[in-house]
Amino acid sequence: MMNQSAAVVVDRLTVVRGTTTALREVSLALEPATLTGLLGPSGAGKTTLMRAIVGVQRLTSGTVTVLAHPAGAPVLRDRVGYVTQDPSAYADLTVRQNLRYFARVLGAPAADVDRVIGQVELDGQADQVVQTLSGGERSRVSLAAALLGDPQLLVLDEPTVGLDPVLRRDLWALFRSLADTGATLLVSSHVMDEATRCDRLLLLRGGGLLADGTLAELQAQTGQSDPEQVFLHLIDHGIGGAA
Repeated sequence: MMNQSAAVVVDRLTVVRGTTTALREVSLALEPATLTGLLGPSGAGKTTLMRAIVGVQRLTSGTVTVLAHPAGAPVLRDRVGYVTQDPSAYADLTVRQNLRYFARVLGAPAADVDRVIGQVELDGQADQVVQTLSGGERSRVSLAAALLGDPQLLVLDEPTVGLDPVLRRDLWALFRSLADTGATLLVSSHVMDEATRCDRLLLLRGGGLLADGTLAELQAQTGQSDPEQVFLHLIDHGIGGAA
């Protein structure tokens, strides 16, 4: 029985697209105010799982409950922030104009625009048209939009791809601060050193949940100390904290 007090409860989730099973009988629960890393090779099902949690993925079977509501319920619109791998901002508007628009859609306070611009370190680009930004800067605009209002759940699909090490460090410090002040975060990543910053790790492979536990637990189970070696050992040998 899944913990119904959890921020997210995924129960025997299966997603089939055509002849491909993207997710197979996946069950997990995310506790409130935690930072969970979602790992797995390309094609493992990470993005499909995230889409299911935010309510934009058709489910074949199973259930996904978010903040005590079915995933995608209208009441969750301003309580869940989602950042996709592809930047989602209007290219012909400035950073500030984009965020003002999204703030109005979400009913977020106008003052939030300057707050989130500062959080993602885009102060110098606030009045720059998005199409003139670098790829990493565009990704930060999407992250800023997800931070508008007071989201209780943040689902971030590889939010640090293309960013320099200093900015990655600063954003992970922001993610930790958000979790420490009550938000629940699910962050996918291919960068193994980012796993050390998470309270807990989920590892998907071939649409199944291969491992679920803290880094220390997975290190003990695999006999490996380096996070990358833990990941590779789990992929190669298929042992971990999940059946």
